[in-house]
Amino acid sequence: MTSIDITVGRRPAVARRSRAAADVSAIAGRALRRVPRELETVIPPIFIALFFFIVNIGTLQHLTQSHLPGFDIKSFMLPTAILLGVTGISRAGSLVLDIQSGYLDRLLLTPVRRLAILVGHLVADVAIATALMVPIVALALGLGVRFRAGPLGVLVFLLLGCLWSLAFAAFGYAIALKTGNPAAVNSSFLLFFPFLFMTSSYVPKGQLSGWLSAVATWNPVTYVLEGLRSLVSGGWSATALGEALLAITAVGVLSFSLCLAALKGRLRRG
Repeated sequence: MTSIDITVGRRPAVARRSRAAADVSAIAGRALRRVPRELETVIPPIFIALFFFIVNIGTLQHLTQSHLPGFDIKSFMLPTAILLGVTGISRAGSLVLDIQSGYLDRLLLTPVRRLAILVGHLVADVAIATALMVPIVALALGLGVRFRAGPLGVLVFLLLGCLWSLAFAAFGYAIALKTGNPAAVNSSFLLFFPFLFMTSSYVPKGQLSGWLSAVATWNPVTYVLEGLRSLVSGGWSATALGEALLAITAVGVLSFSLCLAALKGRLRRG
């Protein structure tokens, strides 16, 4: 085989490492450009969130108005719909395809920063999660939901949703990098379902009893829901928002620790 040296002047041409922001932007841009070809990864979550939001309101509104005067079921259910919509949203499935096709191995031969591969996908996830939350919030506003925290509260509401989506998405990447199995990645969302229903997703926490009340007290999703609800129904609450951020941080520390460990293992195998 003949080897060809490409030279510039008297020096061989070599690939230069770009800035970290450029690496992240390139990875995120590629992940976002693939979304229109993989709509099956984003349409079901938004459909499920909107479906349950509308059905739950239709089912419970008359009951709550009859027994709990002044209780707004639409405002109460909005955070539940948001978590249903954005939890598990990630490009981890696309990363698995890159692993199986050998694209990731070829990418690792370039000077791209290894961490930028993961961060770029997560940046794309935040953009997708934001896009999915907008129609849910718009529908809620159309149904008469008003944020007690005002316009700034809406932005903080979206930010909390993005942070939660980001914290949970890392579990999907940990599974993708560890197994390289698309079925395992697709089932990662099932991890969330028990956590959602063993919390104050459908009734206020004070109405829970027995073992379910005890589980909800230790369930981080409870505090994320309460933080979101405080912005809708209660206005600004430093305690509720602080507990929500603490819960998201705790989940994020666990998920990103697993994710980074899986990334190191994948790089060693590569």
